[in-house]
Amino acid sequence: MTETSSRSESLPGQTPAEVDGHLDTLDGVRAVAAFAVLVFHVASESGAALRDGFVGALLSRGDVAVPIFFALSGLLLYRPFAASLLRGDPPVRVRAYLWKRAVRILPAYWLVVVVAMLIWSRDHLSDGRSWLTLLTLNQNYATDSWWYGLGPKGLAQMWSLSVEVAFYVLLPLLAAALAAFARRGGGDVHRRARRLLAGLGALAALSFAWTLLTYYPQYRPFLNSWPPRSMVFFAAGMALAVLLAWVHADPDENSPARRLRRAMAASPGSWWLVAALAYAVAASPVTGTRFLGIDGVWSGLFELALYTVVAFCLLVPATLPPPGDSPVRLLLANPVMSFLGRISYGVFLWQFAAIYLWYGFTSQQQFSGDFLVNLAPITAMTLLLATLTYRYVERPARRLNRVVR
Repeated sequence: MTETSSRSESLPGQTPAEVDGHLDTLDGVRAVAAFAVLVFHVASESGAALRDGFVGALLSRGDVAVPIFFALSGLLLYRPFAASLLRGDPPVRVRAYLWKRAVRILPAYWLVVVVAMLIWSRDHLSDGRSWLTLLTLNQNYATDSWWYGLGPKGLAQMWSLSVEVAFYVLLPLLAAALAAFARRGGGDVHRRARRLLAGLGALAALSFAWTLLTYYPQYRPFLNSWPPRSMVFFAAGMALAVLLAWVHADPDENSPARRLRRAMAASPGSWWLVAALAYAVAASPVTGTRFLGIDGVWSGLFELALYTVVAFCLLVPATLPPPGDSPVRLLLANPVMSFLGRISYGVFLWQFAAIYLWYGFTSQQQFSGDFLVNLAPITAMTLLLATLTYRYVERPARRLNRVVR
């Protein structure tokens, strides 16, 4: 969901774009993740994700797109923090960073909240507490709410945005703690980078410990939507950010970081094959019952591990693309994928509204089938709403970035 403005190549003396700029291949990843979530939700509402067979199993795990978004945020937002520590770049201005995040996320989100509440939750329009909870993205922590599940009708997917925003707020503190740990004991850039990666390993382990805490001494399902459970996904992306900063902190072509980068970039197809295999395993019963949440501690742990592998392995080729017009760039950085990446936030925001509007217009019931027949018009509606939101809300809102520099 994060965008920057510079191109993927930098001029001599400038910070490389992959360290602190726009990687156009990541637009394609953002588009893939946004539409994977849309397909998953349409498959769930139509009942296709509950059917027996391999196709139903694959559709049932489309929620892996959420960890992909989380890993992407970890990569993009932690890059300048990692570059500041390893390259000696200027420190990140936290006030400006938080303001940009708020301008990027809140205006379009607030619009969708108002529309959804006006259409489907009119009985609660006078409930000030609910408005405050939703507008501040604190619905994940409202365990005694009037709505059923993750949020009011049309807003259920926003639980993941709540986690994202919590990460935005926590990131400067996490970055400061990681930097202090990396500097401990001195050492060169290689030592600092290795300590950063070790610190991120500890952050990732928090998710697995949190999953155990969710089940013991008793099962508390609401903890699954709290930020600690998703930290492993953010940490995976942050680790790639460390690698990028590490590579450009040392000009020696034989440095450990540059050798590692060359090795990781050598075979993009291998990374995507591993991601596909991990996804196929995640679609098996090892991750629990379809569409019914996490129904056991072991299924929860397997889901964390497998979804992390999918997210990381999908991101590596896009983060370290081969030079020139490689298949990776042709697939992920073409004009269509770039456009879909730009409007992907709106696709995420509007998809449940589009689903329910279409189902209401056609008088369909949940789990009534016709997955492909419904997917086409719902996708068209979502694209239209996302494009209008990008044009008339998101882009104008970004002008507010000038207020805080």
